[in-house]
Amino acid sequence: MLGENHSLTHDFPEFTDLIHQLTQSNEHFAHKSRRYHELDKEIRTLELNGVPTTDSRFLAMKAERVELKDELHEMLAAHSA
Repeated sequence: MLGENHSLTHDFPEFTDLIHQLTQSNEHFAHKSRRYHELDKEIRTLELNGVPTTDSRFLAMKAERVELKDELHEMLAAHSA
């Protein structure tokens, strides 16, 4: 679905408090999280506004977002155990 919300707190509501905690206390998590949210915002803008981009660039952006989300989820799961 175009423009769908993929924020970490939306996709992982069970980790909302931990997301906020790690964003404040873990620079590696905070950096990955910032990049994830920047990328997500850029993708949603492209989807909703029909801004021209190449298919390969758009697919690469989406692949990076998925990779970041997987890494962030692994970090969250490791810190919640």
